[in-house]
Amino acid sequence: MKKIYSLFALMSLFMLSGCSVYNFTGTGKIDAKTFQVNFFQNNADLIEPGIDRDFTLALQDLIQNQTNLNLVSNGGDLVYEGEIVDYRTTPMTATAVTSGGDVGAAQNRLTIRINVRFTNKNKESDDFEKTFEFYKDYPGTEQLVGSSLNAAIKEIYDRITQDIFNESLAKW
Repeated sequence: MKKIYSLFALMSLFMLSGCSVYNFTGTGKIDAKTFQVNFFQNNADLIEPGIDRDFTLALQDLIQNQTNLNLVSNGGDLVYEGEIVDYRTTPMTATAVTSGGDVGAAQNRLTIRINVRFTNKNKESDDFEKTFEFYKDYPGTEQLVGSSLNAAIKEIYDRITQDIFNESLAKW
């Protein structure tokens, strides 16, 4: 009977030794202590003031809130850099022709695309350069200005920053 308990204990120990640290953000064990997010320049053809600063801060905030990494201004173990390469509004569906001959958009789409270069100084195989994009659809009768524009940009940035986080740290 003692041999069975010993064998069971040994098998349990062996199975648990293969497990790594896991947390609810899905990052597992990170081989870094610091990160830096360089300013993401707005190189899009259509310039919306302040979206470069807002994106840089959104990415910093997400990483700080979901990891134990320390934000540094230079020399980080993990480095995020890149640029906003596209900011555009496009009509998605057209309305019927009115008696005046006008055709309008029933729905528009705001799209933001960001090119990201990620460098892990401790594990070069994790490095990548990739474009991340997301959009927000809104009625063609509305204008995206003020708080509705800010809400749309925040929704887009929430998705893009989470996608960047997943690609660089969560490996999902």
